Amino acid sequence: MRRKNWVLSLILFLAPIWALGQGVIKGVVVDSNSGSPLIGAAVVIEGTTIGLSTNVDGSFALKVPEGKHTLKFSYVGYLDIEMPVDVSGELNLGTIKLEPSSVDIDEVLVTASFVRDRTTPVAVSTIEPKIIIEKLSNKEFPEILRITPSVYATRQGGGFGDSRIYLRGFDSNNIGVLINGIPVNDMESGKVYWSNWAGLSDVTSNQQVQRGLGASKLALSSVGGTINIITKSTDAKQGGSVYYGMGNDGYTKQNFTVSTGLLDNGWAVTVSGGYTKGDGYIQATNFEGYSYFVNISKKINEKHTVTFNAFGAPQWHNQRSNMHLIQEYRDNPNGIKWNSDFGYRNGKIYTSAYAYNFYHKPQMSLNHYWKIDESSMLVTNLYASLATGGGRRVYGLNANWLNRQYPSGLPYDNTALTAEGYYDYDWVIQQNAASLNGSTCIIANAVNDHQWYGALSTYTKNINELKITAGFDGRFYNGVHAYKIEDLLGGKYFLDSKDINRPANQPLYKGDYINYHNLGQVLWLGLFAQGEYVTDQYSGFLSMAVADNMFRRIDYFQYEPGNRTTPWYDFFPWNVKAGFNYKVYGEHNVFVNGGYIKRAPTFRNAFPNYTNEFNNDVKYESIITTELGYNYTAKIFSVKVNLFRTQWNDRGLVRNLAGQTANITGVNALHQGVEVEGVVKPISKLDIRAMFSWGDYVWSDDVDFTLFDENQQPLGTYNAYIKNVHVGNSAQVTAALSLNYEVLPKLKIGADVNWYAKNYADFDPTKRTSPDSKVDAWRMPNYYIIDIDANYKFKIGNLNATLYGNVNNLLDTEYIADATDGSLHDAYTSYVFFGFGRTWSTGLRINF
Repeated sequence: MRRKNWVLSLILFLAPIWALGQGVIKGVVVDSNSGSPLIGAAVVIEGTTIGLSTNVDGSFALKVPEGKHTLKFSYVGYLDIEMPVDVSGELNLGTIKLEPSSVDIDEVLVTASFVRDRTTPVAVSTIEPKIIIEKLSNKEFPEILRITPSVYATRQGGGFGDSRIYLRGFDSNNIGVLINGIPVNDMESGKVYWSNWAGLSDVTSNQQVQRGLGASKLALSSVGGTINIITKSTDAKQGGSVYYGMGNDGYTKQNFTVSTGLLDNGWAVTVSGGYTKGDGYIQATNFEGYSYFVNISKKINEKHTVTFNAFGAPQWHNQRSNMHLIQEYRDNPNGIKWNSDFGYRNGKIYTSAYAYNFYHKPQMSLNHYWKIDESSMLVTNLYASLATGGGRRVYGLNANWLNRQYPSGLPYDNTALTAEGYYDYDWVIQQNAASLNGSTCIIANAVNDHQWYGALSTYTKNINELKITAGFDGRFYNGVHAYKIEDLLGGKYFLDSKDINRPANQPLYKGDYINYHNLGQVLWLGLFAQGEYVTDQYSGFLSMAVADNMFRRIDYFQYEPGNRTTPWYDFFPWNVKAGFNYKVYGEHNVFVNGGYIKRAPTFRNAFPNYTNEFNNDVKYESIITTELGYNYTAKIFSVKVNLFRTQWNDRGLVRNLAGQTANITGVNALHQGVEVEGVVKPISKLDIRAMFSWGDYVWSDDVDFTLFDENQQPLGTYNAYIKNVHVGNSAQVTAALSLNYEVLPKLKIGADVNWYAKNYADFDPTKRTSPDSKVDAWRMPNYYIIDIDANYKFKIGNLNATLYGNVNNLLDTEYIADATDGSLHDAYTSYVFFGFGRTWSTGLRINF
């Protein structure tokens, strides 16, 4: 008892002394360009463990001993600031502005339509660089967006880079994807193939998801939203890093980055490179990929800067293309990892049709930034993408030997399978070798090369509170589509009659074209303009874009010389959008936006049936979207709420009726919902992020179409019974909770929980032609997964190092990520891909 009293007396005696020796440093850390608060920026007394991270509004209040100190501010993607302070009582430093670590990032953000939260009236979520570094591990790049409302991302078959992403129920055809402001959606179909960008995460410095209309000023097909990716630029600070990582199933990764920093002569160079390989979580999905990045910058003077940027990710990977019934996975020894699309050849894994991909899509750009005066700027980008690659296919009279397509039910010969159920290439080789008419089953590569050239020029002018933006968007795309013989599988030659310009009995060998060979050419000439008015209390914008979108087709197989090339056919897509934002008392703001998109048909609908016959009556699509949002930002927490409604009318549908091309209208869909996301920092060492989204995505009308001849006599009818049937392939209810806590100085742990519900199996709405088919697709079971991560910062001599560790799907939850609806719309007849079970990775990064 006496001891307790003595300790208490000592505490009471020393308390006033401690209080006299303590001071407080206050301030707010923001981005130097936008003024946006930097959440979680580190504020540390140099040489000590005294420090904290900034609040949701960028503010901090650090208790320190009185006296002289060096205060260090740091944040990923920004240059550190060291500030000498002399603390006596309370010291208010006001606003501390951190400069981006890249030389030309300000100008890049202008072109990329990167927005400032709570000012531009759109629904936006920004993925900070540190989140990508800490959370991505060996997951696929789109999966880093899973904490964003209304996002559903899966790995589909599980091959390297084969992930897909849906935003507000729309696939990548209807999501605008920009890299440094340059559009990358396929010019013919609108798709984004993430395997082409398999190394993108290594060079990404910032990522922003603009849901709905977004802020891009280009005439993009951003029905669901826009994914805006900013790569590394030329680092302003000399140095670099090396990284080595490893994970489950033979996964290894190495990369490096080195930068000269901004030299006295105005030059700066940054170079990155990486190598990744692994066996794949799914059976027979081994892969190998490289990545590279080069940025060279020259600051000519205060007005002119020129940069050259190049990056790419050559890779090859085996795939799994076929889904199976749930019971088939249960019956197979490999369980959810089962892959039915491969065999062994010379003792090595060899995949068959639609189960092998190789591609290299380098992108290069030359950029000129001209600061005309204090209020105006002109940014011009010249870019090129010269892609080459394709995927493995099986072709020939007996292609079904090596091509089991589920759930299409394509017949195959069991004699081409081993006792274990693998493709028996030795047996096929024997059959081809014995054939008197050459090979009847061969391996071909479906080539999808392209040459893409573009020019993007953006002019901005500030007139007091008014900012005017206008520009030009020009693109030329030449897509090469062909089959090339890769392997005769034991035969002496191959015969193919698809090319009318050569004899049908002409022997063909490796490298020869077969089946088809054509070019799809697209020319795009676009203009855009936007006016944005911004004050401290309110802001608004009006944006318009129009383009001349021209198609031409060249076919070398079905037409003779002189008749192979079609004329150019023009379409004129356009959009208009507007929004208004109002700040209430500084902490609250509300916004509203709306827009109309008139979208050109796809190349395939303009030239249906894979011929040069142009579809003269092909229809435009139209999209009407509106949104209402509310944001609240306080010291320790912020919350955003969005209500959205998107009406997609006359989805492109072309069918052959009575031997004629029919352009069917009335395939309409309605996507609407509510989104909530928030950040809480109850203490400086802990931040909590959460989101919830509820959507209702349905086909809004039945289709009743009749085709008439020139005498108005009916030729054929088409019906699709889809009204009020839910759109498939995307979870319509999502939720996420992310906790990140610094448990010890330099040691940080995190946990992420994602939950998905109201997810319907995929189906083709145009094939529901019977009144009995007017039922929902199979509703897949709800599921949740938990990921955890940790990182520890330490010194190796004078070098800063960080050790990372990640475990994904910690509980090894078994869940169905993708499904195709079955005949009875239930779990027993639907074909599925299971999601990944527990995976892990660890890595070490050393900065120098």
